[in-house]
Amino acid sequence: MSPSRRSVLVALGSAAVVATTGRPAAAAEPESNTALYRDPRWTEGVDYARRFRRHAALDDSDAPGDAYPDKAVLALHGGGIEPGTSELCLAIAGYHPAGGLVGGAVYDYWMFEGIMPSGNSALHVTSHHCDDPVALATVRGSRRALSLHGCSPEQADLGPNDAAVLVGGLDTTLRDAMRVSLTQAFDGTDIRVFDAARAPELDGTNPRNIVNLSLRDAGVQFELTTPLRNRMFGTNTRSGRRNTTLDPFWRFANATRAALA
Repeated sequence: MSPSRRSVLVALGSAAVVATTGRPAAAAEPESNTALYRDPRWTEGVDYARRFRRHAALDDSDAPGDAYPDKAVLALHGGGIEPGTSELCLAIAGYHPAGGLVGGAVYDYWMFEGIMPSGNSALHVTSHHCDDPVALATVRGSRRALSLHGCSPEQADLGPNDAAVLVGGLDTTLRDAMRVSLTQAFDGTDIRVFDAARAPELDGTNPRNIVNLSLRDAGVQFELTTPLRNRMFGTNTRSGRRNTTLDPFWRFANATRAALA
């Protein structure tokens, strides 16, 4: 089987790690989160970080009810791996990237972030190899799951300057709702919304993809092109993004939240 374009990009990015950080380059993409956590080359809090929030649920009455947290938002490649996905994950989950709430419902979230000055692509773990126990517990306890990713326009079979999002995953009902909501949000702009079927490597339909391990055995995966993510922030750095979110960012987050609700 030939390597995927994403694997090739990871391998190329890894080659830069020694020159930029003094750390040994990873020979290949980590086999899993567990393997990455055990690898002595990487240190949590120095090279990568994990952030999550699982909301408390309580039902101690005899009356029928199902008011428990049942939606999860993921950014498996946040921070410097696929920039912008961490901030979107927080906003869609109901939390402003700079702190505080955006108003309305809040959802469970889990993020893995590369926090090195450069070379973060070496930390990329493929979605169907994500085995972080908190991430798995969060998704498996949810009826709806959404995962945010970044891609290049070339990976999405688009032109180099195309700002677009590809919507995929096995949750066809939520996937269709997301496409409608996002299309309406960006009507009149040059930001486009596509079915991820146009780029099978990015379509999020692998049943082992963590987003598809929900209670419905299905989820939704977004792939946002680099030009789209670049438009979302005034200062596109890890420290700058949280405080410089722009109109396309909030259009995207609010349209996604509307579909989730």
